[in-house]
Amino acid sequence: MAALRPGYRADIAAGVERFLEPRRTSCPWCGCEALTTRLRTTDLLQHKPGRFVLDRCEGCGHVFQNPRLSAEGLEFYYRDFYDGLGEKKLGETFGARTKTYRNRAESMLPYDRAPKAWLDVGTGHGHFCAAAREVLPDTVFDGLDFTDGVELAEREGRVAHGHRGSFPDLAPELAARYDVVSMFHYLEHSTDPDRELRAAREAVRPGGHLLIEVPDPESRYARLLGRWWLPWLQPQHLHFVPVANLRDRLTELGFTVVAEQHAEPHDPVDLLAAVWLALDHAAPREDTPWLPARPGALRRALRAALLIAGVPALIAGTLLDRFAVRPLAHRLGVSNAYRIVARRG
Repeated sequence: MAALRPGYRADIAAGVERFLEPRRTSCPWCGCEALTTRLRTTDLLQHKPGRFVLDRCEGCGHVFQNPRLSAEGLEFYYRDFYDGLGEKKLGETFGARTKTYRNRAESMLPYDRAPKAWLDVGTGHGHFCAAAREVLPDTVFDGLDFTDGVELAEREGRVAHGHRGSFPDLAPELAARYDVVSMFHYLEHSTDPDRELRAAREAVRPGGHLLIEVPDPESRYARLLGRWWLPWLQPQHLHFVPVANLRDRLTELGFTVVAEQHAEPHDPVDLLAAVWLALDHAAPREDTPWLPARPGALRRALRAALLIAGVPALIAGTLLDRFAVRPLAHRLGVSNAYRIVARRG
């Protein structure tokens, strides 16, 4: 952290406002100019400096970051999250989600029980592909990502081939190569979701399938929990597409939506995460290289004391998430994600 601190200090001293593009006056999905502010928040996970706004289009319901991060801003806020300082922690977190990954792979079985080639876009360290191979042992899984995690996934044998770079840029060389292309919690990170969908259409062979899972901006939790709703994940998540919008766009691109799921992709962590984000926000900061100096012993002790005091609330949130809300999540309208399976014509 001491080695990284001077670089972060220089970035912050130059002003984080420079990491934002000019504010849009129209919806990037439909072009409507009727916009309202949906949310104002800060970086609640890494606690890097900056303030962020999500706007909602009154015409189509699309929610998007406005003003949006520039390329330099994305580099600054992604730095040390999935790689660098965050690589080990995130790798362990993703690696422990085998049941979730198997559920995602099984959602394809009613439509293609033995796809030959599968491309996972936004694969990260390839943990989904490794788990999905247990469900589909005869399928060859490739991964695509713009971080060096995909190269790690290839070295570890989690993917047969790792494509590093922008999906739209790589799509022409991947044209009609895959029976299935999956995008699990990927579209919300993209600067241009429509361009990503067109790239997917290019990579999926005719008769093949596109499998998409994204946060659901129409979840009641999004309103009830406000800035403490984890899927907002600012400033990384740039777009939140309502399910009707995605269905319509896929139809325009020549896909037929064969399945729409809300209960299955729900991740029962909303209340636990909200409590944790609030506690972490209230507590003194833990040491990070974007702080001007390492917190002293007193601040570290105060942080530990507050987090320990919050343990009962964390336990209560976990129990409510898993046993009270999860069985009724879709019926209550609080599912935090939806999944779509679409067949290319």
